[in-house]
Parts: sequence; structure tokens; C-alpha cells
Amino acid sequence: MPKQHSKFVALNERLVDYLCECRTGANDKTLAALREETAKLGEISIMQIGPEQGSFMTVLVAAIGARNAIEIGTFTGYSSICIARGLPANGRLLCLDESAEWIDIARGFWKRAGVDKKITLILGNATENLKKLPRKRNFDFAFIDASKTEYDAYFELVLPRMRRNGVILFDNMLWRGRLGKKAPIRNPAGKAIDALNRKLSRDLRVESVLLSIGDGVLMCRVR
Repeated sequence: MPKQHSKFVALNERLVDYLCECRTGANDKTLAALREETAKLGEISIMQIGPEQGSFMTVLVAAIGARNAIEIGTFTGYSSICIARGLPANGRLLCLDESAEWIDIARGFWKRAGVDKKITLILGNATENLKKLPRKRNFDFAFIDASKTEYDAYFELVLPRMRRNGVILFDNMLWRGRLGKKAPIRNPAGKAIDALNRKLSRDLRVESVLLSIGDGVLMCRVR
């Protein structure tokens, strides 16, 4: 008897190339240039989201009619461009990032993509800056892609600011394919991700689904 979840396609490089080709804006020159610029940073460039994930977020942000969004973890700006493009002309995206090291790259490409007027950046510890936000600052969409051990803290701080049916996305929730094993997880980041995946599957405040996009995207709809 096959498992209920046995219908899936194992991805390889050819299929990933194919699914990246078969999306709106696959030949976007600004995003392609940003990927090239980020690749020059070396190994750290793995922090950038995949192109298919960026397209998914643009479609999702537009589909839920988001006007106010927040991103925790900006890096060189790829995901923020994709989110901002899904917002209406008067939409706003708040970016929180701890490091100023790559923000100049992000700022340059925000302008090049024509979304710089939609974006506000706050540098510093994201947890502390979330606590300092005005009480009335609320969001329709949130993307979380910063310190993995802080994911649960980010979630608890962001959730009260989300509108009903708003969406929260977490990145890297498959932890490069190392989850789902019977052996205990010792790495603090992996442990935190696994705990949050399991917590949100039972949390009655949200409806969640873990998707095999990129390194795993956990999507929560706020009830």
C-alpha cells in the first residue's frame, strides 16, 4: 500500500532549471544582475533565495492583496525586490537586517528595480527592533529569513501585527534536507527549525503548510 504522500517528483538540476525557466519574468535582467553580483561574494551567496522562490512570493503577495509587508533578513535585496513588486504602487515594505555589510548592494538594486520608494530599512538586532515598532504598525505579509535560532521569537513578535488571513513565510525550513531523520538534532539552528515546523503544525493561531520550494518554505495563514 503506497503512502498517502508518495506522489512527488524528486528534483534534479535539469528539472530545477526547467521550473525556473517556466515562470513569469524568467529573463528579468535586474534580478539576473543581482544574482551575478551576489555570486561574487563567494560562499555566503548561498543565503540568497532561489529565483523560483522569488517569483512565488511576488505572486503570493499580489494574490492576497498585501499593502504592508515586513521582511526579516534582507541580505543583498533579492527577496525584498520580489516582495515589493507584488505590492501596489502605494504599498510599503519594511526590511529589518542586522548587518550593513551587503545593504549597499540591496539599495542599488532596489533603485534599479524601481521599488526603492516602497522600501524602508532598519538596521540592527531584528528582535529588538520588532519590539520597538509602533503599536499600530501592522502587516499583511511577512517573510522571515534571518537567524534560525531566533525564528520562533520573530514569529511571536510578528504574529500579533498580522491581519486575519495575512501570510507569514519562513525560509530554509528543510535545513538543506537534513530534517526528518530519527536521530536527535544537535545543531542549534536545525533544532530550532525542526521545533518551529512541529509547533506551527499544531498552533491553532495559524494554518500552516511546509512546501518543498528551494530549501523549504513554511507558509502560515493567520486565522
